[in-house]
Amino acid sequence: MAETPQDSLRAAGAPRPSITSLIAADGGALSAELNALRRTLFPPASTKVLRSFTSGEAARLIGVADGYLRQISLAGKGPEPEVGPGGRRSYTLDQINALRHLLDEGPKSKRYVPHRSGSEHCQVLAVVNFKGGSGKTTTAAHLAQYLALKGYRVLAVDLDPQASLTALHGYQPEFDVDANQTLYAAIRYDEARRPLAEVVRRTYFSGLDLVPANLELMEFEHDTPKALADQEAELFFGRIATVLGSVAEAYDVMILDCPPQLGFLTLGALCAATAMLVTVHPQMLDVMSMCQFLLMASDLLGVVQEAGAELDYDFLRYVVTRYEPSDGPQTQMVAFMRSLFRDRVLTHTMLKSTAVSDAGLSKQTLYEIGRESFSRATYDRAIEALDGVNGEILGLMHRAWGRAA
Repeated sequence: MAETPQDSLRAAGAPRPSITSLIAADGGALSAELNALRRTLFPPASTKVLRSFTSGEAARLIGVADGYLRQISLAGKGPEPEVGPGGRRSYTLDQINALRHLLDEGPKSKRYVPHRSGSEHCQVLAVVNFKGGSGKTTTAAHLAQYLALKGYRVLAVDLDPQASLTALHGYQPEFDVDANQTLYAAIRYDEARRPLAEVVRRTYFSGLDLVPANLELMEFEHDTPKALADQEAELFFGRIATVLGSVAEAYDVMILDCPPQLGFLTLGALCAATAMLVTVHPQMLDVMSMCQFLLMASDLLGVVQEAGAELDYDFLRYVVTRYEPSDGPQTQMVAFMRSLFRDRVLTHTMLKSTAVSDAGLSKQTLYEIGRESFSRATYDRAIEALDGVNGEILGLMHRAWGRAA
């Protein structure tokens, strides 16, 4: 075995480096390399830009025929698409939303701008599980972007100190998110508290805003026990609901990516939510972990209900993630869950796909990458599964609003 630098230092009688210095050095080196990678992937300003969509994709997103978009363009109405080789037209998401508003000004036989009405409450969807690798952040990110592509006004709230959802949307937590620029700024207990509106950031995805995260969110877990002992401030379980309510007028739906633990942040998110999505990988250890999560969540939510929390959910659904239909034990586990939970398990499943994992290597989702980046069969299979899951969730939202299917 080759001698390591640490071995050489010890042999020379050098003091042994402390574990904290080793961890700090490794973390700093990794952070610098990730930042350099980001600058390589998203030059020149290190910011992400959403691709344009073909006229066919734009037509499908809006819900009209491609030929109708061509007629609008030829008539000089609406935004002017970019015309590429062979006369191929493409639209940005901003232009697609402008077309939605243009079409909504015509006869009202169909609704093209799907924003909620004053009588429809803002949907707050908490995506939860305390088992790492359950696909929680992947589910939250794709759902938020799917709804934005469909024309909804979306706020994605990253509650996980690991900040994966933040990184997916182009912000590296240790470089781009400073102190007091996360949800913690709006729910903290001291005089440094800020309005949530000052923390919300626009993203490169038209219609999708973000409340970013970083390690400072852990401060809420440390501060809350002291606040509970002092009994002076608003109780922790109502703080997230209060601050989300302060910006709810601007959104149709909020997606909360909860940390993989049942701490004060997750409990606050569950008390603010109007629906819960529990992600689960269909393997025995993951299902056993979900069992513990459900039992613990029931106990803790019961306690906060007794303390005055109101839990009024439109729906609870289990989302099967990273599913391989050819895997016999996984198929059996999905069947077991359906027999036990029935319609609370989504009909559609998030399939395990190289397309999704390959997109993640460049900190992107499948909705950001064009079909040309993969084999047609791989891309179509993955996007069909994602659209199926997200479309089913959208249908549940519509039912909660009282809209027609």
